[in-house]
Amino acid sequence: MDRPEVRKLVIVGGGTAGWITAAAFARLLGERLSIELVESEAIGTVGVGEATIPQIIRLNAILGLDENAFLRATSGTFKLGIEFVDWGKLGSRYLHTFGDTGMNLGNVAFHHYWRRSISGSAAHARGLWDYSLHQQAANQARFGKLDRVGNTAMTGLAYAYHFDASRYALFLRDYAEGRGVTRTEGIVERVERDGEDGDITAISLKDGTRVAGDFFIDCTGFRALLLAETLGVGYHDWSRWLPCDRALAVPSERLPTLVPYTRATAKQAGWQWRIPLQHRTGNGHVYSSGFTSDDAATDVLLKGLETKALADPRPIRFTTGRREAFWAHNCAAIGLSSGFLEPLESTSIHLIQSHVSRLIQLFPRHRDAVAERDEYNRRCAAEFAQIRDFLILHYHRTDREDSEFWRYCKHMDVPDSLTHKIALFAASGRVGRDVDDLFRDASWVQVMIGQGIIPADYDPMADQIAPQQLAEFLANLRTLVTRAIGGLPTHEDYLRQHCPADASLLAA
Repeated sequence: MDRPEVRKLVIVGGGTAGWITAAAFARLLGERLSIELVESEAIGTVGVGEATIPQIIRLNAILGLDENAFLRATSGTFKLGIEFVDWGKLGSRYLHTFGDTGMNLGNVAFHHYWRRSISGSAAHARGLWDYSLHQQAANQARFGKLDRVGNTAMTGLAYAYHFDASRYALFLRDYAEGRGVTRTEGIVERVERDGEDGDITAISLKDGTRVAGDFFIDCTGFRALLLAETLGVGYHDWSRWLPCDRALAVPSERLPTLVPYTRATAKQAGWQWRIPLQHRTGNGHVYSSGFTSDDAATDVLLKGLETKALADPRPIRFTTGRREAFWAHNCAAIGLSSGFLEPLESTSIHLIQSHVSRLIQLFPRHRDAVAERDEYNRRCAAEFAQIRDFLILHYHRTDREDSEFWRYCKHMDVPDSLTHKIALFAASGRVGRDVDDLFRDASWVQVMIGQGIIPADYDPMADQIAPQQLAEFLANLRTLVTRAIGGLPTHEDYLRQHCPADASLLAA
């Protein structure tokens, strides 16, 4: 039986999704695939994904990118976590960091010792983040490479990046084209399908160019030209749990001090982001049109800016959810064409990266790849659901009832998978994390506690040390953190020394 091999890969759409896909395939499968990317400069990109999580370091390492060169080219800065303001209640503030808080002891997670320490009226009782290396570095706007604190078991600074997403796409375009990827300019006019099996065979452009292929990747954004419009794949709408459906994005002038973290400030009907870059600040307001008007949302955004706006706010409309399948026939969707989860935890670029990585792992030699397709869809669906639950947690576990939006979020029914995690943590501080969950135990702990869930009890194994030993342990941790942070340069000094943005970019 003839089993045609997959030799020609066609990526439809550019932007961050398209060029990450092209770069990764060129690096890892470029020896056996011919890769062509079709995009049009006349079609804009959403391009608000300027904040990332640490997994992007792995992508850059696989591609062999130099960190300093990448940051110079994208006006990038470092990110230790996301500061959440006014989420659990008005006036609250916490940092969801990328690292551990404190230090585990005797195979017992640190937060159990912390929970024990705040029982009763112990004199040494302090907040969880008093023991966070990342929090203290963020407070002082410091950053440096620190893998471990001295010769102790305390882990150092875990980090990600903020960068200009459009410049990152251009950076990866140069990389991909340098490794054999062909870029074709044009707008798709028609998609051709095989009359027997329904697979996509080619796309035709408005100028008459025909681009044939064996496998297609849909990077056409919310439109999902191939997967949805052509192949008819439906959509799972999650807006009942994540009711925000619009965003406004606007750049503003550079912050006076470049802090190493993203800020997400809860508003009356959504939240506002602030992302510090070397040449400007990225800002946006994510909100629900069912609870506020576009004009009111614009007013909230502009009044919340800390520096002067550099353009008019750009509107974006979306429906939170995912495609019913991520790979159908001989086409997979990457990026916004596969689904959308709001950028509250900076997962947009990660989902591009993880889907590309998963697709490369399962990429078929032959066209009839039913088993690989089913596995890909299963794993992508599980990841979307896990991230969905983590985002819902921020909205649902709140004491805010000062607006209709927050009352709805507080009292809405949530997925059983999240209800279980909340109940388990509230009872004993234990984390019911799935084995393959993107977010670590430390992330669930920080957001649970940051949103106001203080466990009723803690792991009994945390009682194995005497009260005086506990007090000494906690005091020593604070000393270690203070000393470690004191030896770090400021974030701005580190950038200036290692990866200052190109002067031409700063002036752009």
